[in-house]
Order: sequence, then C-alpha cells, then structure tokens
Amino acid sequence: MQDPIGNFLARRPLVVLDGAMATELERRGADLDDPLWSAKCLLESPDLIRGVHLDYFRAGADVATTVTYQATFAGFAQRGIDGAAAAALMREAVALAVAARDEFWAAEPADTGRLRPLVAASVGPYGAMLADGSEYRGHYALGDGGLADFHRPRMRVLAASGADLLACETIPCLREAVVLAELLGEFPSLTAWISFSCADGERNCQGEDIGSCAAALRKYPQVAAVGVNCTPPQYITSLLQKMRGETRKPLLVYPNSGERYDASAKQWSGESSAMQFGECASDWYEQGARLIGGCCRTGPQDIHAVRQCVRPRV
Repeated sequence: MQDPIGNFLARRPLVVLDGAMATELERRGADLDDPLWSAKCLLESPDLIRGVHLDYFRAGADVATTVTYQATFAGFAQRGIDGAAAAALMREAVALAVAARDEFWAAEPADTGRLRPLVAASVGPYGAMLADGSEYRGHYALGDGGLADFHRPRMRVLAASGADLLACETIPCLREAVVLAELLGEFPSLTAWISFSCADGERNCQGEDIGSCAAALRKYPQVAAVGVNCTPPQYITSLLQKMRGETRKPLLVYPNSGERYDASAKQWSGESSAMQFGECASDWYEQGARLIGGCCRTGPQDIHAVRQCVRPRV
C-alpha cells in the first residue's frame, strides 16, 4: 500500500489542498445548472477544467482534486451515457488533472522547495448523485449493501486511473464513511482521505458527533487522513478540537466560503468569510490540521492566501 499523504507529510509539515472546482468553473463562464454539476464540463469544456487545475497549482496547491465528485455511473446513465463511456469520462477527469500537474511541474524552478503535487480522485457521496442536497442531510433510505454497490464501480475505475489517492468527500454520515473505508479493502494498493460535511462545530450533517466519527475510522489503515469539508469556516476550529484527541491520522480541513447553498433554489446566500481565509488557516494549522484547502466558493486567491499565511510559519 502506497501512502502519498504520509510520504508528503514526512517531508513537509503541511499539504496545501486546492479550492472549489465547480464554482470556479462557473465563475469562468461554465453553465453547471445540471445534475452532473462540474462533471458536465467533461462533456463540454475539458480544457477549462485543466486550466482551473493549473491555476490552483500556480497558486500553491499541492493537490488537485478531480471533477469526479458528481461523475457516477447512475448519473451518467440518466443522461444516456453508457457504462463504458462513463468510465472513459472518469478516466479523462483524472488525465486532465495529471496533465495540469505535469505541465506545472515541468515549469516549476527546482529551487522553490516544493514537492511534486498529487492528484486526488474525488468520490462524492451517494447524496450528491441525487442532486437534491442530500449530502448536507444524510439519513439515506439506501442500506449499506446498496451504498457499497453504488460506490464500488466508480472506485474500481478511479483506482486504476493514475490518481495518487482518492478523496472521499462531503460525506454526511458515519455509515457511508464506513462503507467507503471497507470498500478500500478491495483495492489494497489504494489510500484515501475521508472528509465529512458538518452541520455545526460538533456534528456531521446527519447529527453525529465528529469526534466519534474520527475514532470509528482509526482502524482502517487505508484511510490516510480524516477531516471536514464544505462546512462554514467558523465551525472548523471547534471541529478540529473534537477530532484531534480521537485519532492519530492527519487531519484535513477545506471549508467553503461561509455562504449557504439552497439545493432547491440552486442559489448561494449569506456572507463570505473568504477574505480572512489565509489567517483562519494559520489557526487551523495550530489546532492540528495538516491538510488545508478550500471548498465551494473559494478560488485560487484563497489557496494562495493559505500558502502565504501558513507556510512561513512551518
């Protein structure tokens, strides 16, 4: 089993993650009003995806997260795309991130001290495929076997795609996280991070204690890091405090901008706290986070701020 995160942290004290993909694609003109969300760009504008990945690397990201969050066999089938074509699109998503990484790395001066960046293949929750906001509620009607059957085919494709690891993200409940952790055993060379969406400073979106969630994943050696994402920044410090005493795994955080998403109206509301993103990241590092980035409504400027504010201190 290879552990790219562990190997990276053995040489550097912090892994800078990238920021939002979908909302950054929208900012650059993509129309993502579609159940496929960012995966729609695999069909329509793959060069735009590659450009966003490249800009995150230039901003300071050590990891690119692929646009496979919403790319599922079930979701593609609803658009009339068969299994073989869906798998090819998933592999293309990884290839775009790898190509951007390789282009960046070929131009990076050798004396910057940076390590060669990683590519993490995104595995979104079952609720993301439903496209109704379920990734922020949990309480699925589908049982454990059904969840495993849903996730397994995509994980099989991504495990052989050339990605360095998986990013199992925006997971609303412990049950789905355990299903994913168990499935990793079917791909023994693979590691993944597991990241929960959270309702407040103590609980995941289904209402379970985040410290207990971190503790429950301790026994899975292929879970390389555990943490939270797509959660308002004001909750991150408290969530880190709850998790850090429950696991020895590296902790990761990549919150959203602080705005709220209305899944029915498909609109964002509230105020952004992204202007202070870098300063907040310094505190998150002090609270134990070792992988830090951004989620929805953050962009390359926020990742640059994370690198500038945290790297000088470590």
